[in-house]
Amino acid sequence: MSRILHRSLRNEPLLAVSGRGLMVQGATGAPVIDASGGAAVACLGHGDERVVEAITRQARQIAYAHTVFFTCQAAEELADLLVGHAPGGLTHAYFVSSGSEAMEAALKLARQYFLEIGQPQRHRFIARRQSYHGNTLGALGLGGNFARREPYTPILADCFSHVSPCFAYRFQDAGESDADYVARLAAELEDEFQRLGPDKVAAFVAEPIVGATSGCVTALPGYFPAMRAVCDRHGALLILDEVMCGMGRSGTLHAWEQEGVAPDIQTIAKGLGGGYQPIGAILAQGRIVEALAAGSGAFKHGHTYQAHPVACAAALAVQRIIREDNLLANVQAMGARLETALQERFGNHANVGDIRGRGLFWALEFVEDRASRKTFAPARKINEAVKDAAMAAGVMIYPMGGTIDGRQGDHVIIAPPYIARPEDIDEIVARLGRAVDAVLG
Repeated sequence: MSRILHRSLRNEPLLAVSGRGLMVQGATGAPVIDASGGAAVACLGHGDERVVEAITRQARQIAYAHTVFFTCQAAEELADLLVGHAPGGLTHAYFVSSGSEAMEAALKLARQYFLEIGQPQRHRFIARRQSYHGNTLGALGLGGNFARREPYTPILADCFSHVSPCFAYRFQDAGESDADYVARLAAELEDEFQRLGPDKVAAFVAEPIVGATSGCVTALPGYFPAMRAVCDRHGALLILDEVMCGMGRSGTLHAWEQEGVAPDIQTIAKGLGGGYQPIGAILAQGRIVEALAAGSGAFKHGHTYQAHPVACAAALAVQRIIREDNLLANVQAMGARLETALQERFGNHANVGDIRGRGLFWALEFVEDRASRKTFAPARKINEAVKDAAMAAGVMIYPMGGTIDGRQGDHVIIAPPYIARPEDIDEIVARLGRAVDAVLG
């Protein structure tokens, strides 16, 4: 019996013994294709010796240095690589150990910014339903994954509220144009500002591409500029959560590059270190950091393992490899191939209602009836059944239920590493096809 408190207390997970490229080998059975990067994490696949060497070299030099006393070269170089050229006005990085920690830091930075500039009344945060921003209490309260929030509702802060997502497949009205749908969502956000008091809102928070909770939901053209306009009108910040969809996953280093906006604060994590070490970060606009520097002179937040030397060394190696190997171009090319392959295999499937995504970040949403978009009964756990069948077929995909409202709906995510080749994409879709057919016929 395992002494680990695993995700399930009824079924112990398989024991992974090795990984190389796209393949993961368990203690028993044949190797499986990691077609989801775990949870869209393993962007370089497994066992890249260049990253292993960077980790080893840093551990030999110095494994840990507390940031009260020291900085380290790996963290300095990683920050310079990420924001040295001030993309979208982002000028500073703050390194933590996870996406949830990054979102907690983003909330605190936003709050402190307004304290520093003499607007202490700003303490409200608006996010979207069917979003996910992390599993710590602050991030969970901010997020709109109501199934995960529900058990902890009594201990979540009351400074968060939620508006509708831009989820055209499920919530765009029949006959409603894209422009009208975007305008309706902008009006809803404006109404929420007015309900709360426009001068009390610190930030609007959103994922450019919604990750696990809804399954690779992209926004309609013009949506993020419209949301940005509402924030700017009332002096609030725009915080973009790219923990899952960022760092190349969508085909550009930052997903916001394809949306026509830049955030005031951005969170990143999974693709930052590719799973080789736990690491996340926030990236912040220069004016926000300048306000702190001119005021209290410090960010009043900290972690024991922030800017961890070995974690930063791993992430630095991963980011350099993405650039040196021109992997963003491969994400774009293989993403187009994946989209085509998914459409050809599942576009007419009776139980696949929607195929959506961008880059190497795609999802299938399953329905009982395509015409009405009726979902399967939640008790059937179709997403889990497809995951199990896919593992049996030799491919890992990421399952999730509650796609629509935290209870109804099923989807699976396909998010292979950036190193995927054409034959990998074809094999992933072929094996996934066999799995879907095994479950749904």
